[in-house]
Amino acid sequence: MPAPVPNRRLSLPNRIAVGLVLLAALITVLIIVVANLRAGGAETAGADGGQVQVVRDDSHLLHQAPEEKAVLVEFLDFECEACRAAYPLVEEVIAEYGENLTVVSRYFPLPGHPNSETSAASVEAAAQQGKFHEMHALMFEKQTEWSHSAESQAATFRGYASTLGLDLAAYDAAIASPATMERVNSDKKDGVALDVKGTPTFFLEGRLIQPASTEEFRSLIETAIAD
Repeated sequence: MPAPVPNRRLSLPNRIAVGLVLLAALITVLIIVVANLRAGGAETAGADGGQVQVVRDDSHLLHQAPEEKAVLVEFLDFECEACRAAYPLVEEVIAEYGENLTVVSRYFPLPGHPNSETSAASVEAAAQQGKFHEMHALMFEKQTEWSHSAESQAATFRGYASTLGLDLAAYDAAIASPATMERVNSDKKDGVALDVKGTPTFFLEGRLIQPASTEEFRSLIETAIAD
């Protein structure tokens, strides 16, 4: 008669001990996975190191909300007719929601527009004298007078600078400085990395929005402010 097979089931205390060991191992694996995910995220969403950002510390503010609850960012081209059409709406949004909505403007000159880079450089030169908003407004208000001309409109833009009372020697120096276009191109580089393909392109609270109407545009802003 064969010998009886011993009962190999673990006692309750031993089963509890094995379970705790397995649980500890699972927790360790989860900690490693989460750490790796966070490390990977930091590589693409860090605050410095030349990584892509919707807003940077040197981004130009059209409006700073005194009680900020949401941030709207526009990538634009001053020679873009759609941007000109959106300009009054952006100003209306500032008037309506400006208490809680900060509005940021970023350059994105398009290659098909002959004076897009020239106009952006002129606005940047004005910004260096504290007149970003004023030159930004003039570009859109007078766009039909200068846009889509094969000839350089640099002299026209210098006239705008004079109208705004800028120091023209400083303005000319800014236009001649490579750093001015580098500043414009840094905005465009971020836009390309964010998959901006045309203008105007809006980001609300860091997320691309594509409203189909002005009503939807306002609704998205109201929702962002309310959150």
